[in-house]
Amino acid sequence: MSIPRRQAIKVGMYLLKQKIARRDKFPISLELEPLFACNLSCEGCGKIQHPADVLRQRMPVEQALAAADECGAPVVCLAGGEPLMHPEIEKIVEGLVKRKKFIYLCTNALLLPRKIDKLTPSPYLSLAVHIDGLEERHDESVAKKGVFAQAVDAIKDAQRRGFRVTTNTTFFNTDTPQTVIEVLDFLNNDLNVDGMMLSPAYAYEKAPEQDRFLGVKETQELFRKAFADGRRERWNISHSPLFLDFLEGKVDFACTAWGIPSYSLYGWQKPCYLMGDGYASSYKELLETTDWDSYGRGRDPRCDNCMAHCGYEPTAIAATLSSLRESIRASR
Repeated sequence: MSIPRRQAIKVGMYLLKQKIARRDKFPISLELEPLFACNLSCEGCGKIQHPADVLRQRMPVEQALAAADECGAPVVCLAGGEPLMHPEIEKIVEGLVKRKKFIYLCTNALLLPRKIDKLTPSPYLSLAVHIDGLEERHDESVAKKGVFAQAVDAIKDAQRRGFRVTTNTTFFNTDTPQTVIEVLDFLNNDLNVDGMMLSPAYAYEKAPEQDRFLGVKETQELFRKAFADGRRERWNISHSPLFLDFLEGKVDFACTAWGIPSYSLYGWQKPCYLMGDGYASSYKELLETTDWDSYGRGRDPRCDNCMAHCGYEPTAIAATLSSLRESIRASR
């Protein structure tokens, strides 16, 4: 698990405090979307399906920072849309760094050459570049040729400048164990990124290309074969071992989407980043007014094919902390 030691210690202490306080629901990471607009039309994204007037909106800096303060999560994922399209994204990042939040600035990297001089390397900041496969597969995924090459160049430039760079890769039913192996080998060995996040594509309501998404059995088979022969141990994967076990179908978990809440221009999204069953005006209201027991695989048919980290990684982390054996395994 490729989490920086400083982050691992801070998050571990935070989780211990929640356990001592006997809180059963608390945020681990905040999904903060200061805009929905994007400069690409990726096959698995439903965010750009919002009306044109909504796509033109940009969240004020003060509002974004207030959401981080209210939530209290030690980790913040700046997403969207394309967050680098926000005219004051560097001010949001600066404010989060001052609060000592660990930030993952999610980007397709196309705007990095124009924006990177406004950002400052920090142990609290990771540039999380979306890479959906090697060149042909990635360019097909984002529906634009040349994007893969631009993203790779931007990653190398950011690394030269001293930034911590991670990646996020979504896998579809067109992927095979070999394509998974090839892209992770490339990111790990050729680009030497600081961490990699993996996401099985989930056919949520607003997403286009509904026939490209993975079912649970397909996801488990894909990762079980890709991770075979101890391969996953050689990659810098930024997930808990138990979550990777979950992707392989070795363990099963309930969804705890309250652990990674989503805040956007509409407010706190119910129940998660991928489903919109209304919005709350505060994180407290989100916790208290969402019927959490009605969501997750086996509870809501919309969740039946979901294995997304926003719902199941928090459960895996909690299971890790409750087991000495799993805690040692994760630390190793």
